[in-house]
Amino acid sequence: MEKRFKTLKDFYPYYLQEHQNPVCRKLHFVGTGLLFVILGASLYTGNYLWLIAIPFVGYGFAWVGHFFFEKNKPATFQYPFFSLASDFVLFFDLLVGKEKFR
Repeated sequence: MEKRFKTLKDFYPYYLQEHQNPVCRKLHFVGTGLLFVILGASLYTGNYLWLIAIPFVGYGFAWVGHFFFEKNKPATFQYPFFSLASDFVLFFDLLVGKEKFR
């Protein structure tokens, strides 16, 4: 029987386990980074139509990493909120060097 996570703190180690491939981690990093660029550009220019691209960019890069490199199913399907929060945690952990691309 699969474990059900109740907190982000409990979920994050599982999330890291599902993101061990360095290419998958890099794709997540790029997708999340572009998400911030799109958000910033949209707010700066006032062109809020760009916000439509955020889920495609964020999930697109991540899912390519999972399906082609990690060869697993994204946690988004079962834990959408914990997965999204963990994407941001991993992004900033990679940015400051707390986690490695490997």
